[in-house]
Amino acid sequence: MSNEIILNADLRVRTGTNKTREIRREGSMVPAIIYGNEEETKNIKVKLNELTKASENELFYTQVLKILLEGQEEKVVLKQLQREPVKGKFLHADFQRVSRKTKLKVVVPFRFIGEEDCEGVKIDGGVIAKAISEIEISCLAGNIPEAIEVDITNLMLNEAIRLSNITLPEGAEIPGFDEENDQMIVSVNPPRAEEEPEILTEGEEGEEGEAAEGEDSLTDQSDADNESSEEAESSD
Repeated sequence: MSNEIILNADLRVRTGTNKTREIRREGSMVPAIIYGNEEETKNIKVKLNELTKASENELFYTQVLKILLEGQEEKVVLKQLQREPVKGKFLHADFQRVSRKTKLKVVVPFRFIGEEDCEGVKIDGGVIAKAISEIEISCLAGNIPEAIEVDITNLMLNEAIRLSNITLPEGAEIPGFDEENDQMIVSVNPPRAEEEPEILTEGEEGEEGEAAEGEDSLTDQSDADNESSEEAESSD
């Protein structure tokens, strides 16, 4: 498997709350367990620096991992990773054993191909809108894909790709999928129309200015006429 993630681990001979706290205080190890596949549960501790580096890789959460323990290999998938709520410090990890025939539910990201050459964008100036970025699938541990490819090269304006249009790995399925929850993955939408600002021409501004000046003249003349009438009445 490409980009295989490997963790080194040691057995925890002593278990319990106090011992777990002691391991956390050491700062270099993180308590964990390995269980499943009809084998005994093993209490282990993994190196903090390796776990931190692995957690930065998105494949850590979806792929089969390899744990080296006492000279043996344990093939597992991550089931739970507990962190301290405030500082995000690792508290505990749960790993489930798998074989190539073990069927698992995993969340796999989409990998969009052809964004730069998308016809709906190049020809009609459309905008690519990604509705979802990942999907939960059920598949054999030996067939977990790193990502599900979605080719949008030939996607035209106002067209979309839905879950029913993608190709899953052999034996994989989307749990509970039917026509009613056939989600849209990506679409090409029309560009958002931009409102053009209203621009007045010089002629329109001049006419408005002249009209305003005319109104002021009429007002002044009316005031003068009123003053003359009042003076005439006073003289009478």
